[in-house]
Amino acid sequence: MLKQIHQFQQQETTYYLGESLLQLGNHVDRNRAVLVIDENVEYHHGHHLRDWKKIVVTAGEDVKNMATVEKIIDGLISFEADRKTTLVGIGGGMLTDVAGFAASIYMRGIPFGFVPTTLLAQVDASIGGKNGVSHGKQKNLLGIIRQPAFILFDYSLPLTMPAEEWHNGFAEIIKYACIMDAELFDYLEVNKEKALARDVTVLEYLVNKSVAAKTKVVLEDELENGPRRWLNFGHTLGHAVEKLEHIAHGKAVAIGMVAATRFSEKLMNLPADQTIRLIKLISDYQLPVAFTSDKDAVFDIFKLDKKREKDVIHFVLLEQIGKATTMPIPIAELKLLLQEL
Repeated sequence: MLKQIHQFQQQETTYYLGESLLQLGNHVDRNRAVLVIDENVEYHHGHHLRDWKKIVVTAGEDVKNMATVEKIIDGLISFEADRKTTLVGIGGGMLTDVAGFAASIYMRGIPFGFVPTTLLAQVDASIGGKNGVSHGKQKNLLGIIRQPAFILFDYSLPLTMPAEEWHNGFAEIIKYACIMDAELFDYLEVNKEKALARDVTVLEYLVNKSVAAKTKVVLEDELENGPRRWLNFGHTLGHAVEKLEHIAHGKAVAIGMVAATRFSEKLMNLPADQTIRLIKLISDYQLPVAFTSDKDAVFDIFKLDKKREKDVIHFVLLEQIGKATTMPIPIAELKLLLQEL
């Protein structure tokens, strides 16, 4: 187990990399903690958590709403949780997002920690302090940036995921490679068979590299005024597709990354062979690349994007594989670019 301590602006966060879920009691007092878990975690791991106070919520995207927040808060009240209680979210990215948000508003904020159980949650969703819920057609419209007290990364937890969910996690890893690490891109190309076969050594390497990459960016720009915007590569269009098509986050981000590289060809002179290389890598990891959504409907969601400022949207583009930039694109121009996809 590797222990790392990171000092963010208002919170110190401890990472336990390679620690077992069974050791959770070594890092948080079970008498002063309440767990939030989904039905899948309860089914697979509930027998290990019998002695803990638990709030069990529905699994999946539907969990990310104010109704779930209210359920968590009602549970905290029933357990007589106070401002010294630690809320621990154990599950995928949707669960950790909503658990962190509930902890941030209960009694104006109580400590919280995460045990991400999916590949996507381990490499992305649990890191960085973005907690929130969706509202209407807008993903993550309500939220707060507040860091967890700890994150426990048990590498064995994602190994039991269904194949489709396993593939989804690689979208965010590919994103890191695209925006800041060309060597990671090479590694993903060379080791794709081992990665898809869930080779533990490859998994540990990819999780650790991804955690380090995202943490580095967040430490530099916690409140998303500069480089942290790069982490939205593939997400502006991806979030719209995710909402419209009701597909998994990783699939939507994969489609969004391909669209963003197409835009990069036109706006940044990105060589076409780099787009082709990205499309092949995404396809190799069994993720979609084709944009087939209704373009007008996507544009309507674009107009409400959080990254919009007046008549422009700050869009993440690639200068080359391994190097991202952010460009303010006028809404009218973005509509034309969409029509050309």
